[in-house]
Amino acid sequence: MTPTQMTEVKPTYLTTNAVFIGRSIRLSMRNTEALVMAIVLPVMLMLMFTYVFGGAIDPGGDYVVYVVPGIILLCAGFGSSSTAVSVAEDMTNGIIDRFRTMPLHSVSVITGHIVASLARNLLATGIVIGVGHLVGYRSSASAGEWLAALGVIALFILAFTVLFAAIGLSSGNPSAASGYGFALLFLPYLSSAFVPTDTMPIWLRGVAEHQPITPVIETIRGLLNGTPIHNNGWLAIAWCLGLLAIAFIWCNLVFKRKSGRR
Repeated sequence: MTPTQMTEVKPTYLTTNAVFIGRSIRLSMRNTEALVMAIVLPVMLMLMFTYVFGGAIDPGGDYVVYVVPGIILLCAGFGSSSTAVSVAEDMTNGIIDRFRTMPLHSVSVITGHIVASLARNLLATGIVIGVGHLVGYRSSASAGEWLAALGVIALFILAFTVLFAAIGLSSGNPSAASGYGFALLFLPYLSSAFVPTDTMPIWLRGVAEHQPITPVIETIRGLLNGTPIHNNGWLAIAWCLGLLAIAFIWCNLVFKRKSGRR
């Protein structure tokens, strides 16, 4: 086959992305540990916060209504963090070198991880909402408010998944990727996810109210529970789009540098 003929059979970005998305979804299905975590973790967290901590935090028994948005984002953060490890494994096990010898767009391997993570975490979101209903959660949202809430959740998952992909690309190995991304998983605990920020000390309240998780949670809580959103909707979208833009540029710069060097 001549070089001209090889150029003619080079797949498009759409075809390459579809192949790598399928590859990442199959890898997710075969990764039993990650799959179990995606299903079991939402159930365990929902039961623990409702039946173990809920009675102490809200003796009235309505804590499940307050905590569901927080658990959705907590599970989304945990699920997105596995993207950093998967990307680091691909960058260190030599498979990127093999892809670069083929007539395809090797950056699509990152796109595959991101889309698979988005699908996996939306599934976990559905499990959280389903288990929440089983333990007493009832939403007052209309169909439009549900769609808006799912849009905010999907945007948050996408922003954090691309951020974790950038961390995986920048890390030297999968263990380092897991460690670097661990700090981000604490953000929901320092927000309004589990208790109102006005119950915190003043110095900690400032941190909780001005970090990206709190406006996202308050927006989801307002849409699903009918609580006031104030300006949290715009802040949530601005935070997510800002993080997404920074993470996307970071991803592209590091991938070009590392894949070109290998």
